[in-house]
Amino acid sequence: MASKTAAPAESEAPAKKSKKPLLLGAVVLLLVVAAAVWFFVLRAPADAEAAAEEPEPEKGEVVTLEPVSVNLADGSYLRLGLALQQTADAAHEADGSEALDLAITTFSGRTVEELAKPEVRDELKHQLLEQVEHAYHDEVMDLYFTEFVTQ
Repeated sequence: MASKTAAPAESEAPAKKSKKPLLLGAVVLLLVVAAAVWFFVLRAPADAEAAAEEPEPEKGEVVTLEPVSVNLADGSYLRLGLALQQTADAAHEADGSEALDLAITTFSGRTVEELAKPEVRDELKHQLLEQVEHAYHDEVMDLYFTEFVTQ
């Protein structure tokens, strides 16, 4: 009989749990955190590397263009004057006709109220600069408004 009562006592003893799954989970978590730190903090961004390789171009001539009148959406008009900042290694003075055409396309159809907002005007100038840089094969590095009058 003693053997019958001893068996249930042995089965009631708690089984030892293995710590391997807990240790494995901790190692995986540590690897994920280390990878995230490397990716977001230690790794140099691709843009920073590209900027470090390519120096800022030197300023060259500024080509001032004759102002143009642009029709706006509400029957008003915009008198727009531009100047193109060329790079020092530009082969020749830029012909402004393409820049003026791009400016007319960019600003026509806008309202006076829209152009009165500085953030809208800055965004349109940025768009125009990207188009001009592409059109002049990066020989123009900036543009300036010499006139900006709405009526």
